[in-house]
Amino acid sequence: MLIGEVARRSGVSARMLRHYESIGLVRPSGRTGSGYREYAPGDIRRIFHIESLRSLGLSLREIGRALDDPDFTPAELVGDIIRQTRDRIAAETELLTRLRRIDAADPADWEDVLQVVALLQALRSPSADARQRAALSSASSADGVPVPVEALVEALLSETDTNVAGALRWALARAGDGDGGPALLAEGLRSPVAAVRKRAVQSLAVLPGDEATAHVRDALTDPDAAVRGCAALALGTRGAADVAPTLIDMIVEGRNDTDAADALSELATDTATADRIAAGLVDRLAHGMHAEAPARGRLTQALAGIPGATAARALVELSDDEDRAVALTAAYLLHRRDAQVRDTQLP
Repeated sequence: MLIGEVARRSGVSARMLRHYESIGLVRPSGRTGSGYREYAPGDIRRIFHIESLRSLGLSLREIGRALDDPDFTPAELVGDIIRQTRDRIAAETELLTRLRRIDAADPADWEDVLQVVALLQALRSPSADARQRAALSSASSADGVPVPVEALVEALLSETDTNVAGALRWALARAGDGDGGPALLAEGLRSPVAAVRKRAVQSLAVLPGDEATAHVRDALTDPDAAVRGCAALALGTRGAADVAPTLIDMIVEGRNDTDAADALSELATDTATADRIAAGLVDRLAHGMHAEAPARGRLTQALAGIPGATAARALVELSDDEDRAVALTAAYLLHRRDAQVRDTQLP
């Protein structure tokens, strides 16, 4: 079969067939009396094999090795293709993400585009100082183009430096919740990594609105105690009195117990709520007579921030507790509470 017919039937151009021949990939088995290339059935099969392997993304050099090297295994070949394809997809995905974020910034000119690119690169810098400057710049610049919310969220969920995370949360809060910030952060709550879920809760806590609050509430059932505690603290500052039991658990366990006690104090804004919180603390004290002394001490100290008669009666009873440290703490808190009452009654 002559080269023109082979090209027509195989879909491979005559020019490409000549190139295959020049690099030794496929050579016509014979020549006609006039010197034209003549392809045998085996040559045709090899051409189709070449095109099949090209469709998998192999280079011509790899194809030649696959067809001619008896020691070259298909498993090795396919494994190489998979790795190359994954790398290519990752690179293309990263490029697409970068382009989408530039588009979301709605740049007015190429100067704006370059500014967004620079900020996005700075957010991924190995230098914490550079990342912090990028976060602060994106939120405080009145003339520049802000970093898209999606990029801020991604940076927040991966940021381990406390100062940089704080700057990023400030930038996100300045950006507002109208650009999908709460929904994007909520995706972090589904991460298999507890540290990422905790960062998502901490970031949601700075965003106003019911949507952010609802996502934080979802984290109360997280399997990780630190994530649950972070959610409870955030909801406590938003006035969600139903998280009081979780905050009390934190005090007993000694996890952010000072913050938990402060949150309980902030929740005790009315008599009914204050009495419920005090009753919860007293209940844990009553059922924890044989618990570790530090836990009972922390529960006693937490009563100091709870107003009302229930907390006062509890401190009176605890001042006679068999645990001397608890008794002394309760007596001191009672003395301080009485002093505060006297101060308020002075003319």
